[in-house]
Parts: sequence; C-alpha cells; structure tokens
Amino acid sequence: MRGRYNPGVRTIIVIPVFLIASLLYGCGSSATSDNLRIRDITLPDGQVIHAEVSVTQQDLTRGLMYRDSLPGDRGMLYVYPQPGLFPRFLYHYEIPVDMVWLDAARKVVEIEPDAPPCKTSASACPHYGGTILSQYVLEMGAGMAARHRVEKGSQLSF
Repeated sequence: MRGRYNPGVRTIIVIPVFLIASLLYGCGSSATSDNLRIRDITLPDGQVIHAEVSVTQQDLTRGLMYRDSLPGDRGMLYVYPQPGLFPRFLYHYEIPVDMVWLDAARKVVEIEPDAPPCKTSASACPHYGGTILSQYVLEMGAGMAARHRVEKGSQLSF
C-alpha cells in the first residue's frame, strides 16, 4: 500500500498548520493593516494628523460614517486615482467635520469648515465642495482647519 494517497493523514497535518498560521496572522495583522492604512499628514503649523487612508470605492463611500467621536489628532484621507471633482456629503455621520480638498501637489484648493452631520435621508443631504479639481480630501474634526491655519493655498505634507 506504499505510495497510496491517504486523505486522513493529509488532513491531520494541514488543519493544525492552517490553524497555527491563522492565529499568528490574526495576532499581527491588525497592527500591520492599521499601520498600512494610516498616513501622517503635517498641517501648516506643524500639527500631525494620523489619517486613515481610504482608497477603495467602499472606503471612499463609507468614510467616517457611524463614528461618534474623532480625536483631535485623527482624520480620514480620501485618495482618488486621478484628479477630479469630488463633492462629499455627511450621510450617517455623527460628528461635524472640516473637509479639505487638495490637488495632486497636496496644495489646499477648497475648504468646508464645520460641516454638520446629515440626519435625514441620503437624497436630502447637502453636498459640500468638489467644485475644483482635486485628488485628495482630508476630513478632520470641526474647527481643526482654522485652529491649525489650514487655508486655501496651504501646502500639506504626507
């Protein structure tokens, strides 16, 4: 019976190896994934915002929905594949935000300060910005743009 395939032996070996690999990957993946999705953005006065990066269509759509708070050093950076007009609306947002549109050179081209969350239906929510070509949109807590001297023409680094 030598050389004969025995699926039972293979299963006994593969399952523990798979479980161990899954556990090891699971233990380290959240830190690694989080670090890959965080980008430090330096504002004009030197304040650093640790921004979650949204690139996929699902992430770009969801944004900061359902969040009930946003620490002062946190934000969301929307990265679009090419420059375009990207209006935003705050459907299912729980907190007001400052929205900052940046061109491909990371220069501020438009700002919407203190935009309130939308508590109505999506179709009734106002749209903000997106009237000037941009490639990035940064959302951070309301008041942050003014507090850290972010204005049209400012250069942000990331």
